[in-house]
Amino acid sequence: MPGSMSPAGILLMEDALNKMMYKDGSRSLRAQKAKGLVPRGSHSCFGDFPPDLLPERLRPKVRARPQSAGAVMQNPGQLTRSQSDPQIRQRPQTAGAVRGHAIQLTQTAPGRRLPMTRPSSATLPRTVQFDGPPKAGAYRRKPIKPSMLRVFYERGDLPVQIYHGSMGKLLWKVDVEKLDYHHYLPIFFDGLREKEDPFRFMAVTGAYDMLEKGGDRILPVVPQLVIPLKAALNTRDPQIMCTTLKLLQKLVLSGEMIGEALVPYYRQILPPCSLFKSRNIPAKDMGDYMDYGQRKNLCLGDLITETLQILEEHGGEDAFI
Repeated sequence: MPGSMSPAGILLMEDALNKMMYKDGSRSLRAQKAKGLVPRGSHSCFGDFPPDLLPERLRPKVRARPQSAGAVMQNPGQLTRSQSDPQIRQRPQTAGAVRGHAIQLTQTAPGRRLPMTRPSSATLPRTVQFDGPPKAGAYRRKPIKPSMLRVFYERGDLPVQIYHGSMGKLLWKVDVEKLDYHHYLPIFFDGLREKEDPFRFMAVTGAYDMLEKGGDRILPVVPQLVIPLKAALNTRDPQIMCTTLKLLQKLVLSGEMIGEALVPYYRQILPPCSLFKSRNIPAKDMGDYMDYGQRKNLCLGDLITETLQILEEHGGEDAFI
């Protein structure tokens, strides 16, 4: 961790750096929301608009339903755009239609009767496309669903507030030692898959604060943290995976027997790590840019290797099962 900057501060600095490097907005939060990768927030601070009062930009686009064959036969005078506009290229006829048209021309020709000619298959245009199998999409990012932390924060059910100072932090309305860890710690872990602030800032900072002051109360909550960790790793988002792996390391090192308690849940946590273990630095996407991931501990491959070593050291004798 560079200096005294918090993990949430590192994510904010990374967002500011991406905004300066990719000025076209290709990696902005708005572009990710347009692709459906990040959940959209509420329409206003009072909630969503009613369906009949939605603004024009928020209304869903309805596609025109194509007419059936019966509707076209009932309205023969109504031509489609392709029939009325001669500039639009017509669809090429099939071999049977071309063959029937040639027979009709030869039979109705005036004067002497011409021999019937049938077009051979060699004269017909043929386009053959050999498409390979589709991509499996194992490394493709998955759409992120809204977390429980977003719901609890919008309802005002979290005992925290954000201190907007030179270095942002959380101000707890209740002592962290007096919190119900079975209730609040899974909520903060579930917010790790958020990419929009203040939800991401609250999730990362709140989870670190609770792990630092949890002590013996963390071990009984470990089974409830497996599903949020699995959901965050299965997003296939490198930034979310790096944040989750660093918090997983903090979880294992925050108390005794926690590493051994995670051993039965390796089948749920480790499969995404095996996919991205060799994808460390995206050399093909870097171009002439400088990679600062090593200084900020954001190299995904190195983080996975480091996390596996910590799990091996603190997993006990059954860590290899």
